[in-house]
Formats: sequence, C-alpha cells, structure tokens
Amino acid sequence: MTNMKGIWTKQTLINLLLGQFLSLLITATGFLSSELARKGINAPTSQSFLNYVLLALFYGVLMIYRQEGIKAKWYFYVLLGIVDVEANFLVVKAYQYTSLTSVMLLDCWAIPCVLFFTWFFLKTKYRPRKLVGVAICIAGLVLVIFSDVHAADRSSGSNPIKGDIIVIAGATLYAVSNVSEEFFVKSADMVELMAFLGLFGAIVSGCQIGILERNELRSIHWSAGAALPFVGFSLAMFLFYSFVPVLLKRSGATMLNLALLTSDMWAVVIRIFVYHQKVDWIYFVAFAAVAVGLLVYSGRDKVDKNVADEGIVRSKRFDEETGLDPARKDAIESSRTEENRQSFDAETMPGIQFQGR
Repeated sequence: MTNMKGIWTKQTLINLLLGQFLSLLITATGFLSSELARKGINAPTSQSFLNYVLLALFYGVLMIYRQEGIKAKWYFYVLLGIVDVEANFLVVKAYQYTSLTSVMLLDCWAIPCVLFFTWFFLKTKYRPRKLVGVAICIAGLVLVIFSDVHAADRSSGSNPIKGDIIVIAGATLYAVSNVSEEFFVKSADMVELMAFLGLFGAIVSGCQIGILERNELRSIHWSAGAALPFVGFSLAMFLFYSFVPVLLKRSGATMLNLALLTSDMWAVVIRIFVYHQKVDWIYFVAFAAVAVGLLVYSGRDKVDKNVADEGIVRSKRFDEETGLDPARKDAIESSRTEENRQSFDAETMPGIQFQGR
C-alpha cells in the first residue's frame, strides 16, 4: 500500500485528469466534424482556420505584451504550421469516407510513431513498464477493431478503405506535430509556440482554402445548423491547442496520445446517447484496458522513487539511532555551523592585513 502511494502522486493524478479533459475536447471536435459531414459540408481546412486565427490573436497579444525575444527560428514554426494544418485537413477529410468510430480508432497509429520519433530525435528513454502500458492501451483498441459492432459501423462510410488510409496519413503527421511541439515547449516557450503556430497555421490554411475550398464555401447555406458546429469546432480546438503544451511539458507526447485513446470510448458514449445505437460489450472491456494502460504508463518509476526514499530512510535511521528528533537535530546543526564559522574567523583574522585606499 505504501508503494502505491509513492507511485501515484498528485502530479500523476493531475496529468491523468488533464489528459481526459483533452480527450473530451477531441471527442467533441470529432462529433462536430461528423455532424458537418452528415449535413454535406466538406470543408476540412475551413473548419480549422478560425482556430488558428484565435491562437494567433490571443497568444500573439500575450507575446507582444511580454516583449521578449524569439527563442526559436521562425522557419521551424513555418514547417510546424504546414504539418499541423495538413494533419487536421487529412483527419477531418476522412469523415467524408468513413465513420466517426473508425477515424478515432485508427488514429492510434500516432502512438508508435510518437514513440519512435521521441526515441530517435529527442533521445527519450522508455522503461519496460511504460512500454507495457502502451501495449495494454493498444491491445484494448485491437479488441474493438475486431468486434462485430465496429465492422458494422465501418460499412456505413462511403469508402472506408480510402478513409482509413487518409486517417493513417493524418495520424503520422499528428505524431510529427506533437513531437515537434514537445521539443519547442521544453526548449523555447509555450506562448511563442502557440502564437507562431496560430499565425503560420492561419496563413497556410487561408492559402489552401483559396485553392481547394472556395466553391465548397460558396455552396454552403449558412444557417444556424451549419454555423454552430463550425464555431463549436473552432472553440473546442482552441481549448485543445491551449492545454496540449501543458501536458506535453509535464508528461510528453506519448502520454498525450495515450490519453487521447479514451476519446474512442467517449465516442461510443455519443453513439449511445446521441445516435441511440447499440454497442457491443467488448467496447467496455476495451475502455477498461485503456484505463489500466494509462495508469501503468503514468505512474512514477519505482527506481527513481526508491533512490529518493533511500536517502530519507537513511536520514531517519540516523536520527533514531542518535535519539534526536528533527527539530532538535536542526538546532544542533545550526549551532555547530555558527561555532565552526566563529572558530574559522578567530584563526584566520590575525593573519589578514587590511590595506587602506
């Protein structure tokens, strides 16, 4: 019991809760994208454009107010903006060809990509326990992929195979984006990252809208049913992008992508209560597996914890052997320090000659 308390700290619980908040936000964006696709609105770049504008305005003002220099090269942010825009474009585009559940399941391809990229580029070392946690999470989703309910849901898309390929491509770009953001948020600055990502993301999105989606935007009948999902998607994405760097700095890109796996399960909740569809019991088994995998991955390493505890135990054992309580020990150490200082001054002062100006 003591060991469990040492592993599950307040920081661990905060990371888990923050991850689930982000998971709910990404589920909301998926639900809204699916609703827009059901209404025949196919403008994936336009959906993300307002999010980038909000990021550029909000964090740009903060950056100007702070009046600090740029810590990273601006052209790196340009590349990040291109990758991020295209990742959003591909994943949102996939909703035109396959189902909500298929998209949110197949984006788990980002996890092995993130593991590889962080290991290769950021030199992140993963202990066996963390790899076990990743394996448990992925195993939970494999259960769903092979379930009958998922197979039936896939058939609802117009071109499931094409949609799945698009999702995998988008998930790979998401992995590149997440790992790059982890690097920038740890080596540069979160406000700078969000400001430039918003700026260059808005520029790239604007150019792409002008090339690919002009006719689509003109054909949209802008009623409340069309405008509200657009605005809701942008607000959810803005909150998601704002809190992602916080989790990246605290736990890294792998933890972020593992936490987002539960969005697949929240999508099942939407299917039950919004679309009134029946789901197989295996979904709940998968949800439990993902939850266990997250707990295994996010717990503190026992090796690191034992090293810190060893010093504390040694200190307490010494105090017990000498019969000193902590307060008495501090008083004696302080007294000894003062006596040593005075002794040193008395011995060295006679040999010191002071020279006037």
